Amino acid sequence: MSMMSIRGATPRDREAIRLVEEHAFGQQAEAGLVDALVTGGDAVVELVAEEDGQVVGHILFSRLFVRNGGKQFAAVALAPLAVEPSFHGSGIGGALIREAHVRLRDGGETLAVVLGDPAYYGRFGYNHARAEKFESEYQGEALQALAWGDAPEKGKLVYAQAFTALAA
Repeated sequence: MSMMSIRGATPRDREAIRLVEEHAFGQQAEAGLVDALVTGGDAVVELVAEEDGQVVGHILFSRLFVRNGGKQFAAVALAPLAVEPSFHGSGIGGALIREAHVRLRDGGETLAVVLGDPAYYGRFGYNHARAEKFESEYQGEALQALAWGDAPEKGKLVYAQAFTALAA
């Protein structure tokens, strides 16, 4: 019986993380995004899931700001979440999300935003209603938010520079 474990990502994990991202998404864009976010100092919580000593899952929450008038509020963006295709449906993605949420709350974060499948992320408390008043180039049903405390309900979402590069 193998045991899956979750821990904080380390510099030694960079290559394994790149492979998980490329396998999960079938392209290199997300792996490049991860590298750019980490290199740019925008990573807030980054975790890996290991099975028998091999990295099989990865999650990254990066710094995001909600700009409203002259004020800027710090929040986090969940992107990306990746699990090796052979491990899909095994609960690794959910375990990574739940553990990251604990660490984010413990760290004082109060708002997380994700762009993804509402049916999947809804299971973890994300919903579009919480994000629909935000101004974002990603605005739509897939844009969802989760708040653990006092957090803005409207304003412009300003993602880390790495996302702008990804969209280019």
